Amino acid sequence: MFTGVVEEIGLLDGITRQGEAMVLSIKASVIMDDIRIGDSIAVNGLCLTVVRIGNDGFSADVTPQSYRHSNLGLLKPGSRVNLERAMKANGRFGGHLVQGHVDMTGTVRRLSKEQNAVLIDILPDKPEMSAYIIPQGSITVDGVSLTIAQTDGEIFRVSVIPHTLGETGLSGIKPGSVVNIECDIIGKYVRALLGPQASVNSAGRQGITLDILALNGFA
Repeated sequence: MFTGVVEEIGLLDGITRQGEAMVLSIKASVIMDDIRIGDSIAVNGLCLTVVRIGNDGFSADVTPQSYRHSNLGLLKPGSRVNLERAMKANGRFGGHLVQGHVDMTGTVRRLSKEQNAVLIDILPDKPEMSAYIIPQGSITVDGVSLTIAQTDGEIFRVSVIPHTLGETGLSGIKPGSVVNIECDIIGKYVRALLGPQASVNSAGRQGITLDILALNGFA
């Protein structure tokens, strides 16, 4: 489990490919203090397992499943990646509940400025996931915990402060960049538990009412 608070920007030192399977070698320093082989590390928001530890970095396997559902296949030696160790039970919870299970990728459509913030407009590649993208809700973009500023049901916008830009790989994205997206785990579980009752009605809105929530113990 992660929080979406990036600890370090790592540098991709090498890639070994075999079809859609890869081994990533990543240079890092901050997170190397206490990691062990078998530990989970979020790399651009994707939970990977440490399989080798060196003096200045680590290696992690990428399965074909992870390759197909993330932007890791687009990385090249020299690419910067967001890194976060799994959260400790006694640590501060600075972001939101993040599994490191990427739901889809998205394409950056536009960047704009709003005073001290940078607004990033993103088009997800799975329109059916729009039900989990709600204003003021949480979302993870390349492993960074962000708040959804607004959405039109297709493209969503996040507002990023200068500190977050400076401390993560989001500073390098531009229109056309492909990013990893993980929707809020709580929303996904609620929808799964409600099942068919959470289907979209004829008005294009989710068919969840206060009565349905109360019936299922959520209100």
